[in-house]
Amino acid sequence: MTNILRVESSIKGDAAVSRLLTDRIVARLVAANPDAVTVTRDLAAGIRPVDGQWLGAVYTPTEARTESQQATAAYADALLDEVKAADVLVIALPVYNFGLPAQLKAWIDQLARKGQTFRYTEAGPEGLLPGKRAIVAYASDGTKLGSEIDFASGYLRHILGFFGIADVEFVAADAIAFGAEEAIGRGEAQVDALAA
Repeated sequence: MTNILRVESSIKGDAAVSRLLTDRIVARLVAANPDAVTVTRDLAAGIRPVDGQWLGAVYTPTEARTESQQATAAYADALLDEVKAADVLVIALPVYNFGLPAQLKAWIDQLARKGQTFRYTEAGPEGLLPGKRAIVAYASDGTKLGSEIDFASGYLRHILGFFGIADVEFVAADAIAFGAEEAIGRGEAQVDALAA
């Protein structure tokens, strides 16, 4: 059985081009793996940012946590458990102001936990989530994927790799402002060419 975690991050909801692509990606994966289970996390519906309370909660031993820390840690653990259970992550990456949406960055911050998603060794950092596949649905009005003004895709690829997720593929409907139909068509064709 394949476990798919679908992470939506666009503030445009169903009108988002990134969601159009994630719909298509998930449909392709499920068609090839009919027993697949899909969990959706819509970050635009709200995600708590990390703060001092979070730091104290997740790094305090379970038995020593206050009631408030227990609630904070339970929320963070639920997000982390979704990722740990996933075989495939399908991540919507709409580009806002040349970078990631704040809610997607907040999700990443929730996941970045020493001893859970990475650790430091004498040989350098080691990701603790190997063997997973990530497919990123990149959508932008004016920024081309991989261009010198694209600060989103490189960061997301890097942080996923830092967590041990090395199999990262991008499909892109980019520079939509210069031809929406063509850009969306390119993105859909890239989805259709993915190995399912």
